[in-house]
Amino acid sequence: MPVKTTKSMCPVCNTVLPADIVEEDGKIWITRTCPEHGPFRDLYWSDAAMYRRFDAYEAVGRGVENPQTIAGPEDCPGACGICSNHRSGTLLVNIDLTNRCNLNCDFCFANARACGYLYEPDFDQIVDMMRRARSQRPAPPPAVQFSGGEPTLRDDGVDLVRKAKELGFSQVQLATNGVRIAREPDFAVDLKNAGLSTVYLHFDGVTRETNPILAVGKKAVDRCSAIRLGVVLVPTMIRGKNDHEAGDIIRYAAEHIDVVRGVNFQPVAFTGAASEKDVMEQRITIPDLADRIEEQTDGIIRKDYFYPVPCITPFSDLVQAYTGKPQICFTTHQHCGAATYAFVTEKGLTPINRMIDVDGFFEAVSTMAQNMEKGGSFNKAFTLVDGVKKMHNSVKKGEPGSTAQFWKLLGQTLLNQDFTALKDFHWNALFIGTMHFMDRYNYDLERVQRCCIHYATPDGRMIPFCTYNSGPVYREAVWKKYSRPLPPASEEPVRGT
Repeated sequence: MPVKTTKSMCPVCNTVLPADIVEEDGKIWITRTCPEHGPFRDLYWSDAAMYRRFDAYEAVGRGVENPQTIAGPEDCPGACGICSNHRSGTLLVNIDLTNRCNLNCDFCFANARACGYLYEPDFDQIVDMMRRARSQRPAPPPAVQFSGGEPTLRDDGVDLVRKAKELGFSQVQLATNGVRIAREPDFAVDLKNAGLSTVYLHFDGVTRETNPILAVGKKAVDRCSAIRLGVVLVPTMIRGKNDHEAGDIIRYAAEHIDVVRGVNFQPVAFTGAASEKDVMEQRITIPDLADRIEEQTDGIIRKDYFYPVPCITPFSDLVQAYTGKPQICFTTHQHCGAATYAFVTEKGLTPINRMIDVDGFFEAVSTMAQNMEKGGSFNKAFTLVDGVKKMHNSVKKGEPGSTAQFWKLLGQTLLNQDFTALKDFHWNALFIGTMHFMDRYNYDLERVQRCCIHYATPDGRMIPFCTYNSGPVYREAVWKKYSRPLPPASEEPVRGT
C-alpha cells in the first residue's frame, strides 16, 4: 500500500503520470510508470520516521482570491499562472534579472553560455512583474528576490531594489555569488541605501576544494559586515562533494553572527543534463542533511530539532485573528523544507530547542489563535494574556541571557504589537534551514500546488519554483520568448581568487 498517491512526471519525456509514494527499507520513494519509457523509482525522503513526523504539521492553504488561470485538476502543471488549483499564496517572488553569469558552475541551470541566448528583461518589464505580484489577494507577497544568472551584472540593480521598496516589498533580497560585492567597495553600500534587506550569498564550503571562490565569498561577507547588511549563506549540497562540510559552514556562520543571519542549505536539484547514475550517487535529501549536521556539530544541532515550514502557520493565524487583517500564511508543503534556530553565545551554539519546548510552544500559539477567533475585543485581550502565560510554561531553563532575550523579543512582538522586534531576533540568532527544490526525478505535483516561492515572468504569470525549473519547459519557454542573441563574451568566467 502506498503512503499516498500523487502525480509526478516521466524524467525522460516530462509526461505527467499517476504516482505512488511508498515506504521501503525505512525510506520514502516515489514510483510511477511511463507508457513509453517504463517504470521509475526515485528517492523522495531518506528517513520514513522523519517524513511521518513532518506530516503532523501539514497546513493546506486556501489559495489566492485572484488566480490568473482557471483550471481543472487535469490541467496541472500545464496551466501555471498561478491557477485556481494552487493552494498557497506567494511568500517570495523570484525574478530573474539576467541569465548572464561571471561563473561557470557545473550544476547551474541558469547560464547564458549554456542557453546560447540572452534573457534580460528591461527595467519597465521587471517593474511590471513586481506590480502584478503585489496585486495578489488576499495578502500580497512581502518579499522579492532578484536572481539569475548573476543579477549584479546588470547596471540598474540598485534602482530595481529601490523600486521594489517603493512598491511595498518589505523584504528585498539579492541572490548572488558575491563577486561584484567583493570587488567594488561601494556596491554593497549602494544596495543597502537603496533598501536591500538581505544578500543571499552562494557559499558551498569553507575550503578551496568545495568552494573555489572562497576568498571572494569571505570578502563579500566582510563588505556586508562593515555596513551591517544581512547575509544568508546558501550552499548547494551535493553528496560526496561538500556534504562533509555542513557543520563547518554552520560554524563559519556563527563566527560571523554580526552579519550572517543564517544558512539556507539547498540539496542539489538535478535540473540539468544529469544521468541516473549522477542522481543515485549525488542525491542528498533533507533527512540526510539533518544527519550530517547532527554528526558534524557533535550533537549540538540535533536532527529532531528541525521542523517543517508550515509549523509556524499558527503565528499567522494568531496575528490575523488579533488584527482582523489577512496575513501571509506559510502553507508550504511539509516536505519541502526544514529549519531551526540556534543562539550564538560565548559558550558556542545554544539551540532554541534547549530554551523552549517547541511543540508545547506551537500548541500554545495555535490554541491562542483558535480562542481569539471566537470572541470580541475583551476576549482577545484576555486570550492574549492567558496564552502568553501558557507559552511561558514552555520556556526552559537554558542559557540565562539567551532565554531572557528570547522572552523579551516575544513579549515585544505579541504584547506590544511591535513586529519590528523580529528583525532584531535575526541579529541575535542563527537560522539553520534547508529547502529541497524538486527535479524531474522526485517531482510531486502535490508539493507544487502548495509552493510559496513563485517566479514572476514578463508575460504576467506567477509560476511555482519547481515547475519553472523542472516542469514542462517553463523556464526555457519563457527565456526563449523574451530572449535576444547572445553578445560576444567580454569576460572569462571567474574560477577562484
